[in-house]
Amino acid sequence: MNHVLRGTADVPPVTLHVTFQDNALLPLLFGAHDAHLARIEHRLGVRLTSRGNRLVVTGPAEEAEAAKAALLGLYAALGRGETVGGAEVDAAVRMARHATVRALEPGAEEPRLPLSDIPSIRTRKSTIAARSPMQAAYMEALAAHELVFALGPAGTGKTYIAVAQAVAMLATGKVERIVLSRPAVEAGERLGFLPGDLREKVDPYLRPLYDALADMLPADQVQRRLAAGEIEVAPLAFMRGRTLSHAYVILDEAQNTTPVQMKMVLTRLGEGSRMVVTGDLTQIDLPPGTRSGLSDALETLEGMAGLGVVRFTEHDVVRHPLVARIVEAYGRRAQAERETRRRARTAAAQADDGTGK
Repeated sequence: MNHVLRGTADVPPVTLHVTFQDNALLPLLFGAHDAHLARIEHRLGVRLTSRGNRLVVTGPAEEAEAAKAALLGLYAALGRGETVGGAEVDAAVRMARHATVRALEPGAEEPRLPLSDIPSIRTRKSTIAARSPMQAAYMEALAAHELVFALGPAGTGKTYIAVAQAVAMLATGKVERIVLSRPAVEAGERLGFLPGDLREKVDPYLRPLYDALADMLPADQVQRRLAAGEIEVAPLAFMRGRTLSHAYVILDEAQNTTPVQMKMVLTRLGEGSRMVVTGDLTQIDLPPGTRSGLSDALETLEGMAGLGVVRFTEHDVVRHPLVARIVEAYGRRAQAERETRRRARTAAAQADDGTGK
């Protein structure tokens, strides 16, 4: 593998050695035709050379340490029986880079979690491990708080991880049911005017939640639990007046609730229940002039005991790398548009001052 090492004449490359005890895991760690090693080299600008059960890592100190940490984390995952593919390699690099930067900052504490022990959620079909530092913080918040707000763009895993936590708690008997809700903005929440029964009416709006469920549970279990009421779809319009006890409630796309709707949903929380509210404040589809219930709730509640707030950014997108670039591009445009509007308001105010208005 011939990669140009990143670095400068003032910062010579360092050489690190990583030794693995179980040779049988190395083909899985290295990937077909060393594809995983090449991926790490490309992401971090280091050179990886295999010598028996040992890898030699050459590159700038920070990147070399991150590569070593990523390799050890992936090796530990394989030892636990987990699978490693391109997405897992990218996640390990992302986590390692964050941990290494924290460790190398002057005066910084050592990373609290080693890569071999990053948070994960075990469901019937799979184990979902944190793929970014913010996902790790999110998983910890879900474990610690009764009410969690997760904000950020698509592709950060905020809804997927919430569903995983709900399924895990249902499977272990910590809750008795899962309640999934999502505003039906296109229908204006006037579901009585739509054809079909309740499930048929709200299914199109809740499809992303069902897709996540399908990744966590066998199909027959999803259907059985839906039929038994252990997994319930409850559009906002049908939640008024209920108390949701011993339930795991997920409100997705919460930026499209009104303040009245948001207060109504939050006050449904009953004994032994938990709630996760997810949304993206840059994707509000409410009528012009309507305030988002999500932003209103954050302004009102943030800092309250028992409440966790996790904010993802475009840097936390863990889908296809192109998705991260798309989200970032839209974010730049939105920022430019806000700046243009701000300048226009400033110019208008100055013009008014100049004319004495």
